[in-house]
Parts: sequence; structure tokens; C-alpha cells
Amino acid sequence: MAFDADEEILQDFLIEAGEILEKLSEQLVDLEQHPDDSDLLNAIFRGFHTVKGGAGFLQLDALVNCCHSAENVFDILRNHKRKVTPELMDVVLQALDNVNAMFEEVRNREELTPAPANLIEALDALAIPESETPAPAAVDSSNQVEASGSDNQGDITDEEFEQLLDALADDKAAAPAEPSASSSAGETGPEASGSGDEITDDEFEALLDQLHGKGKFVAPEASEADSSVKSSGAQQAVGESSELITDDEFERLLDELHGKGGGPVGQTESSAAPQPEVSAQPARTPEPVAKPDPAPAAKTVAPARETAPVGETTVRVDTKRLDDIMNMVGELVLVRNRLQRLGSESEDEHMHKAVANLDVVTTDLQAAVMQTRMQPIKKVFGRFPRVVRDLARSLKKEVNLVMHGEDTDLDKNLVEALADPLVHLVRNSVDHGIEGPDVREDAGKPRAGTVTLSAQQEGDHILLSITDDGGGMDPDVLRRKAVEKGLYDQDAADRLTDNECFNLIFAAGFSTKEQISDVSGRGVGMDVVKNRIAQLNGQISIESELGKGTKIIIKVPLTLAIMPTLMIMLGEQSFALPLVNVVEIFHLDLTKTNRVDGRECIVVRDKVFPLFHIKRWLVHGAAAQKEAANAHVVIVAMGTKQVGFVVDQLVGQEEVVIKPLGRALQGTPGMAGATITGDGRIALIIDVPSLLQHYG
Repeated sequence: MAFDADEEILQDFLIEAGEILEKLSEQLVDLEQHPDDSDLLNAIFRGFHTVKGGAGFLQLDALVNCCHSAENVFDILRNHKRKVTPELMDVVLQALDNVNAMFEEVRNREELTPAPANLIEALDALAIPESETPAPAAVDSSNQVEASGSDNQGDITDEEFEQLLDALADDKAAAPAEPSASSSAGETGPEASGSGDEITDDEFEALLDQLHGKGKFVAPEASEADSSVKSSGAQQAVGESSELITDDEFERLLDELHGKGGGPVGQTESSAAPQPEVSAQPARTPEPVAKPDPAPAAKTVAPARETAPVGETTVRVDTKRLDDIMNMVGELVLVRNRLQRLGSESEDEHMHKAVANLDVVTTDLQAAVMQTRMQPIKKVFGRFPRVVRDLARSLKKEVNLVMHGEDTDLDKNLVEALADPLVHLVRNSVDHGIEGPDVREDAGKPRAGTVTLSAQQEGDHILLSITDDGGGMDPDVLRRKAVEKGLYDQDAADRLTDNECFNLIFAAGFSTKEQISDVSGRGVGMDVVKNRIAQLNGQISIESELGKGTKIIIKVPLTLAIMPTLMIMLGEQSFALPLVNVVEIFHLDLTKTNRVDGRECIVVRDKVFPLFHIKRWLVHGAAAQKEAANAHVVIVAMGTKQVGFVVDQLVGQEEVVIKPLGRALQGTPGMAGATITGDGRIALIIDVPSLLQHYG
């Protein structure tokens, strides 16, 4: 394993091959839905071929072997010699899993674990045409190659090409003087150099005849032939007729010339993986009859590229450096807030203009730096076609996955943090939501269910939704389960609204599954999903209709680095409430509150909100102190739960940079961190979900 290779080359391989492997997972699932899509088959073939080439250059033999066997399968499929079946896709997807596992080992600089021998054998078996039986010893190689050429415009397999070269060598040894249609140009051309390392005129022209059929290839004039096959002659042959060998055909021919295994990758196949020079170390064969060495032909015959060199437009930057820049921008935001506060107290017009300019520049800089950290949500969405396909197959269900808004951008850290919660929610929709095909048919629905995954930007937040057209949730079943598990007594459960019943699935250990399986039924996971979304300063809510389906909506901020907040005062201390949780604000006469179930509440527009005096929670004994008759109430929401926070004073909206709490305060319930306010004081950032959990 060549981990001692140039680090830049290795990094290029990791980046480019990583992108290819991400696409392959989605393309393979798409292929199962569209098995006759030639473009898709060719794209998958090129994907495995490119990864194989890069791995071969780095001498990652285990990765080369697995990719090569998978590549052979798709060579057969794209030549229409075998059909795509679910069983074939199971094997190919298992191969992709092994390739991904080895790729991670390369990323971690670990020794590669080769794919299981039975998997390679299964792939090799699928790389044999369905109609082909074990061939006899004597093979009519010319017929085989002509058939292959007609099917795929000159693209032949490794085995066929080896047989062709053997036949050419045998013909030359047995009948050197026998004239043929393919040697017409060679009769007037000079003798071959006699070296087994170069392909002669006769052999190359015979090879073209075998690829295109005798008589279709028109050789260049004798005066233009050369002792070794010159590029001008090849280009003239290409240009004389559209039926002659094309650039693409020649590139594919060069790929075949490098033999089985990890030869260098043709540049038209991919520029993604690092590639050696075309003429470097061609494979040799040990047979007594010397076979032509492809490298000189590849070097001299390849048509010249007319594309102008493209300048480098990207640069690779360590994410830690981006994090450092983001932290510095955060500090700049704090300084800007401080200057804005000071500027508002000054009557100097020039000061006001300078602060206004600083505000504009800082805002633009903040947006630009945030953009460098942005990644499309497709990084997460790309894994779902495979998840849905495998789960539906194991559950004997028919499920279609529809995705919208895959190009929606959000912070890199959020993309990584959302991956596991979204996977769990999608699996939950397929398992709990979508019914079996027969059940759906009896209900008048299509046999195949649909799970829709969508993302869109809304202001400074991202809205994600997972929707299924399954059976929906029954509030009465959820109420009964809540009573059985002791979460509520019967009277309290009967008072729950439908939405409150739906949110019961986020309780730890809560499940409506009667049977436990390896997919679900233990009630573990949805509570973790909710907690994870809460840690991202996000919200999650559920809409469902019995018999129609369920929709889960997630709202998360674009970035975790800088947070818009509502600044409040409790006595002389400043606090920050994340703006994502704030629903509305109003002034309240504290003498007009009510008590329900022993808890202080207010009624606003016929809706009851429990009241929470943050000052009482923060300061022991504050409840006994005399409180003002009037106060401000901030209605905050977490999911479907809404509570009124009683505060002394509202300061206004402010963007803050979250700073971690000191060791003495770390883990304090209800506190997410601290920040520095515009007037230079320290403000604690309230963790609304944690505060509601402990207060409730």
C-alpha cells in the first residue's frame, strides 16, 4: 500500500474518488428503477473504472481488484449481455459497501481489508454473459471481436482483446507471406523493427479491421505510412470516414491495451484520479511469442487535444483554518456591536458614517466567510436512495423516494450533524409510515408508497421535511400507549390534543410497534433525534392524518457560529434568548393570571400558556421578594410546547457569538453558553429546550 506516495496525490485521490463513490450509491439505486438507461450504465462503469485507476496508481491492490470485478459486471451490462436484476444489484451494492470500507481505510492510513473471496467470485460470475456457456479451447476470436464491436462501437473486453492479440501473433507466425485485406498498406510500408515491444503496421491495421470489419478500414497511402504507426497516419485514417475509429473508440482501445488490473486511467474516462504517464511501465506477457507493447502506440497515435489549458480555479483549505477565520469574524461582529452602541451615544456625524460603513463591510465579510463553510444538503441526501432501497427490500415493501432542494446550502458542521437524525427519520417513515403493497392496494392506494424529502431556505433558517403517504398516526392509539407506559393518567391523556399525541413518539422508550425487529420497535431513537435537533438550536414538529400520511418538519439555523438572539434583562443581568424559539412578545398585567393544575397561566386569544418566571428559577428566594405588577412576556416554543417567559426588560435583537461556559458553569441546565453584548457586558445564552425540560 503506497501511503508513502506524494501527499498531494493521495489527497487528490481521496477527494475525487470520494465524490465518485457518493454518486455511485445514488446512481446504482437509480439504475434499478431505470435498468435500460445506457448513459447511467456507462457513468457507473466509468465511476468504478476511475476509482480503480487511482487506486492502481497508489498500489492499493485490494481496492483495485474489487473495483475491477465490479467494472467488468457493468461492461457486460452496458453491452446488453445481461439484464439488471434485484439479485445482481444486491451483489453490486455489497461490492460498493466493501469499496467504501476500503476507501475509509485509505483515508485513515490503515491496512486495507480485501473484499471477501465469495463476493469477488459472485461478481466474476455476473461478468459472464447470460447466454454464454463455457467456451471450447479453440475460439474464433475474430467473430467474437466483430460481434463485440457491433454491440458497442468498438469497445471490447479484456478477454476478447487478449484473444485477438493471440490470433494476430499466430497468424503472423503461421503465414507471414499470406496477403490479407488488412495488410494492403503494410505491403509498401517498411519492415517492422522486429522488436516485440512495438506494434507493427500489419498488426495495427489488422486490429482495426477486426474492430470494424474487413474492408471498412481505409489505410493511408503508402507514402504516408511509417515503420512505426505515426499519429499523422492514424489521424488521416480517422478523418477519411465516419465509420473509421473515433477518438472515443481509440481511448477505449488504449484502456484495453493496458490489460486487466490497475493500469493507468485514460484521460477521457476521468480526470478525477491521479494518473501516471501513458508510456510508463506497460504490462508484459510471458508467452514465447512476443505480444505488441501498447505503450509506444498509445504515445504516438493518440489524437492531439485541441482544448486550451485551464487555469487553476480552486484551492484546498483545511477546515480548521476556516473555523479560525469564522471565530475571528465572530470577534469582529462583537466589536461592531460595541461600536454601534457607542456610536448611537455620539452626536458626531462622521462617527455615525464610519460605524455604518463598518457595519456593511462586517456583514458582507460575515456572509462571505459563512459561504466558504457552506455545503449542499445533497451531501446528506445522497445516502437516502440506498437506505430506502435496502430497507424496503428487507421489509418486502415498494417505496419510491422523491427529493427536492438538494442544492440548498447550510453550514458544514450542520450537514454532518444532521446526517444521523435524518437517516433515522427516513427509516422510520419507510418502516412505520409506508404500508405493505397488499394493504395499500386494499385501501385504494398505489402499491408503491412515496417518501418525499425536501429542503429549502427560509430567512436565516433551513426547513427540512420528511413526508410519507402511508397510514398516518392514530391519536387514540398514542393516548392508549401513553397510559400503558405510565406517561399520563387516563384523564390527562384524554385532554391531549392530536398534535400533543403525535409528539409522544419523541418520549424515551415510546413505540407503537407490537413486534420488535432489527429495524424498530424498541422505542429508541426518536428521543435521540429530538435532543440532537435541540442541540443544533433547531425545532422539530409533526403533522399527520390517519390513512393519509405523516410529515415531520425540522427547522435549523443556517450556521451555529453566529446566532440571532433577543436580548432581555432580569434585574441588572443580561440574557440572550435564541430568536428561533421566540414566537411573540407582549406586555402583561401580572395581577390577571390564572392557576391551572397548580401552575400559573395566562390566556391569550383563547389559548392557555403556562408562565415561567426565569428570575425565580435563577435566584432562590426571589419569589418571596416583591415583584412588579407589570412585566413583559416572551412566548417561546419548542416543538408544539409553548411557554411564557416573564422578563423585566426587553433590549432588542442582536447577533451574538456563542462562547463556551467556564469549567465551573459547564453543564448548567438551561444555559447554552455566553456572549459579550454591545455595551461590553457578559450575557448568558438561555438553552430553551433544557430550561423547559427542567422547569416542566
